[in-house]
Amino acid sequence: MTDRFTLDRRAAIAGATLFTAAAVRSAAAQGRPAIDAQTALIVVDVQNDFCPGGRLAVPKGDEVVAVCNAIGRRFQNVVFTQDWHPEGHSSFASSHTGKKPFDVWPDHCTWDSAGAEFHDSLDIPHAQTIVRKGYRKEVDSYSGFLEADRKTTTGLGGYLKERGVSRAVVVGLATDFCVNWTAQDAAKAGLETYVVEEACRAIDLGGSLDKAWADMAALGVKRIKVADLG
Repeated sequence: MTDRFTLDRRAAIAGATLFTAAAVRSAAAQGRPAIDAQTALIVVDVQNDFCPGGRLAVPKGDEVVAVCNAIGRRFQNVVFTQDWHPEGHSSFASSHTGKKPFDVWPDHCTWDSAGAEFHDSLDIPHAQTIVRKGYRKEVDSYSGFLEADRKTTTGLGGYLKERGVSRAVVVGLATDFCVNWTAQDAAKAGLETYVVEEACRAIDLGGSLDKAWADMAALGVKRIKVADLG
C-alpha cells in the first residue's frame, strides 16, 4: 500500500509539473505572460511628483494606480522602483543656468519629499523590495536596472536572478521614459518582458511614445492589455 501510494503521489506531482509547463508554453505562444513564481511585476515610479499636481506630472498618471492595485495581487513577486534624487541633481533645471523646465527636467522626487513618496492610493502590500534610482548627484537613472551612464547597475537584475525570475511584467510611469528603459533593460537581461498598456501613462514629447513602443518591440518586449493576463 505504501509503495502504491508513493508511486501515485509521484505520478500526480509529475502530472502537475507537466501541466504547469504546458500552461506556461501555451501562454507564451499566445503572446501573454504566465503568472507564476518565475514572474515579477515591476511597478515603475508611481510617485506623487509624476501624478497630477506633482512637479513632473504625467498626464492622467494617477489613472494607473487602480490598475496596478488590481493586477498586483495576482503576482507572487512584486518590485517597486522609486526615483530618488538629491537636491541639485544634474538632471534638474535648477542646476543649469538659463535652462527652463522641460529643456531639462523640473526638480522632482527629491529625497524625503512628499513628491518622492508613492501615490497614497497605491496598495500592493506584499511588494517585496523597493529599488531606488537616480540618487547619485551626477548620474540620472530612468531604468530600474541600469543607470543612465549605462554602466552602473541598481542591483535589480541580480535580485531577480537570485529569486529565480525569468519573466517581467512592467507597469507604471512614464511609458516613454522610465517604463521604456526598464522594459528594454529587462529584455536585454534575458527576461521575457511585457508592458501592460492600460497600467502606464506617457509624457509623449515630440513623438517619444511611438518611438518608445517601437524600441521596446525591437527588443522583443510585448505590448499587452490587462485582459491578456488571463
